[in-house]
Amino acid sequence: MNHVIFYCRPGFEKECAGEVQDKANNLELYGFPRVKNNSGFVVFEFYQQGDAEKFIKNQPFSSLIFARQMFAAMPLLQDLPQDDRISPILEAVEEFPRCGELRVETPDTNEAKELLKFCRKFTVPLRQALRKKDVLYAKDNKWKPVLHVCFIAPGCCYVGYSLTNNNSQFFMGIPRLKFPADAPSRSTLKLEEAFHVFIPRDEWDQRLAAGMWGVDLGACPGGWTYQLVKRSMFVHAIDNGQMAQSLMDTGQVKHHEVDGFKFEPPRKNVTWIVCDMVEKPARVAHLMGDWLIKAWAKEAIFNLKLPMKGRYDEVLQDIENLKQYLIQNGVKFNLQAKHLYHDREEITVHIERTDNRSAH
Repeated sequence: MNHVIFYCRPGFEKECAGEVQDKANNLELYGFPRVKNNSGFVVFEFYQQGDAEKFIKNQPFSSLIFARQMFAAMPLLQDLPQDDRISPILEAVEEFPRCGELRVETPDTNEAKELLKFCRKFTVPLRQALRKKDVLYAKDNKWKPVLHVCFIAPGCCYVGYSLTNNNSQFFMGIPRLKFPADAPSRSTLKLEEAFHVFIPRDEWDQRLAAGMWGVDLGACPGGWTYQLVKRSMFVHAIDNGQMAQSLMDTGQVKHHEVDGFKFEPPRKNVTWIVCDMVEKPARVAHLMGDWLIKAWAKEAIFNLKLPMKGRYDEVLQDIENLKQYLIQNGVKFNLQAKHLYHDREEITVHIERTDNRSAH
């Protein structure tokens, strides 16, 4: 097998391809990306058979910024007969490891939305056939590889698998979140998604605990503050604009009408600093570094707004500068960055201070 498929946001195929090329070179696994603008996916073709499996095993998925999902795949299956699409797929998966789950997906594009209806109908008979052939366990098994069938057009699909300990747990790589009716803005979903992606679910009670203090820079009208308040935290909301009255009425929010770059917490009891300010990404990254270096907060989630051109280069530079800034000041940390589903021209970064934990 020498193909790996990556899902991404439509319009960010070049950034995804550039990042994968860098990661593959670092692993001394050589190949080239196939990119079609606004397709919502990238195909990376390795020169050597077997390198696709090596890549999905050795490249940490969590360190890929622009990829929503990755799986090793066979070459594209085309012109599947309408009266029997299952047989060619069964033939393609003969050498696959036994899988614990089936996902019949499409890239996340408007054109592919029609295909999703077919995918839902096709999943049940395909799952039955795969189980009969013993390619799929009789019951879903979350510890075994995930079998992906990605339709990019009617009768055309990539068939492959991902490793459960090194993939996205979500269908199509997208957490399905519902917009809360009482939230003051849709931006609330960005922070909620970040929690799902960056914080292991079994650590929420400890790391997103009731009674904690958070700071929200650029808070108005309160989309991100809402997520903290919903978890029974107290929040310093920093913005010259107006906060939603519903949040102020909770008694959990203190609104400070000051510049987010000048605010200093009155007491050093803040766990979370979150920031969605529309500012130059290098300036925001440096500010977050300051907060962590001064120990004003233990964890940070923030957005870096991307320029129209050179987006991948900007991201690499800002994150590398931030890492060096923290290292030079003796801060131990874990850093993750992702172009989330609810992000647009921005990426979301999470940093946890790990003074008493192993860091990387």
